[in-house]
Amino acid sequence: MKRNYYLLIATVVFSLSACINVKKNSAGWTLAKIPTLSDVGHTNLPEEIAAVDAPFETVQFIKPVFQQDTIRVELSLEKVNSTIINKAIADLSSNGGGVVEIPTGEWLTGRVELKSNVNLHIPEGSILRFSGLVKDFQPAVFTRIEGVDVMSLGACIYANHQDNIAVTGRGKLIGPTGGDIRDRIDRSGVIENVIEASTPIGERMFDGNQESGTIFPPMFISPINCTNVYIEGVSLENTAFWNVVPIYCDHVIIRGINVNSVGVPRGDGIDIESSRNVLIEYVTLSCGDDCFTMKAGRGYDGLRVNKPTENVVVRYCLAKEGHGGITVGSETAGVIRNLYIHDCVFDDTEVGIRFKTRRPRGGGGENLIYERIRMNLRATAFKWDMLGDSLYVGALAERLPARDVNELTPKYKNIQAKDILIENCTHLVKVFGIPESPLEDLNIENVVANCSNFFYACDLQGGTFKNMRLNSNDSILEFVDAGNLRFENIDFNTPARKIDLKIEGRQSDQIQFSNCSHIEDQTWFR
Repeated sequence: MKRNYYLLIATVVFSLSACINVKKNSAGWTLAKIPTLSDVGHTNLPEEIAAVDAPFETVQFIKPVFQQDTIRVELSLEKVNSTIINKAIADLSSNGGGVVEIPTGEWLTGRVELKSNVNLHIPEGSILRFSGLVKDFQPAVFTRIEGVDVMSLGACIYANHQDNIAVTGRGKLIGPTGGDIRDRIDRSGVIENVIEASTPIGERMFDGNQESGTIFPPMFISPINCTNVYIEGVSLENTAFWNVVPIYCDHVIIRGINVNSVGVPRGDGIDIESSRNVLIEYVTLSCGDDCFTMKAGRGYDGLRVNKPTENVVVRYCLAKEGHGGITVGSETAGVIRNLYIHDCVFDDTEVGIRFKTRRPRGGGGENLIYERIRMNLRATAFKWDMLGDSLYVGALAERLPARDVNELTPKYKNIQAKDILIENCTHLVKVFGIPESPLEDLNIENVVANCSNFFYACDLQGGTFKNMRLNSNDSILEFVDAGNLRFENIDFNTPARKIDLKIEGRQSDQIQFSNCSHIEDQTWFR
């Protein structure tokens, strides 16, 4: 069928009795077993790490081994204990390593610095409460903030260029409380406008040395340039910024932790930053921002470093409150690739599976795979936000006109989702792409969903949607400059017993429907 170049509003109405035959009701597919709340999260952590079966090559993930030497540090109730803890860690590391154990009780500390071959063990009944004073996190150390390398406070638990390090135990970590840290956070604008990419890293100093000097807030646990990182069992609350953030690391295992940063702006749960060979399992996150997040550097500074986040597996995890259950971006300069999320539950999260980037961020994401996920959401199930807000990127947030493709133009492609159960959401799919760099090769199949709205796609080229049972009060599928799409074997269950197609844009073409309820088999051509 030929249609106007610019706009089509096509409504095809069929009654159930007249137009849905036995073939369309006999779907010929079944949803795989989907985990429930009782199957996932930190309360279900097994003793051993099961073998990883991923659709890409991965390393063998095993628990680290430490020497038998154990130092049970004697801490003071009267003062900040970071000097005592750090000396014990350094001494043990210099003698081959072992375990530094925090005693039962609640202890105040500043920055703790991990060293090679040392396990910082925080057993049940032990609480480390971190100081809220900038001076307890000085001097400044090398770190990365929102995808840009800086010199600042680092993290409450920090490491740089170390190997075989761990934080374990059933104890609790409480983020910076009181003091001046939260009052002195730099709030002058988005970080790429604060730090020029050409500025030498040593001059990107935000150490708070002057009384009025600003700082970037410390993350909670953040090893940087480390290998063989192991984090297990601890609970984290009241962070000043992102919670667990491996940066430039290789071979990372995060399992059985419980994070609560609800009410903390930018209080992400776990951010994997330009790191590779990562396993996250049996984790529970309740967050003030995104829950599980994959990042790879920002803009020109991220391109300078050019380190991807790759070969990441997230399994048997629970995302509760948060902006996104699993988010890729928005810092994507080094590219996020080979991500496998399976057997997870997102319960009372806003967006379920979320993708972000911006025109000036660079890179993008590819080979991102999601399987056997249960979602109960406040908002959209699958959302791509590739333009952002003018508050952060100015006029580049405006979709049109299309811009010239350059080294900062990001791209998302080759994304697959299968066996998804959505108990509640607003839109099933929302795509806000980039006209000059549309989302490509999106494939979603085997879905059962209750949603308020079906589908909106702007700047999507290439996708298959098949084997779905969708319940909605809405009847609209909307496309703007979207094409090469196939909808196959979908039961659109809507009270109106019809599907309304709204299609516009010169790039819209070849939208095919096959064996779907309430719409005839057809291919819409531009």
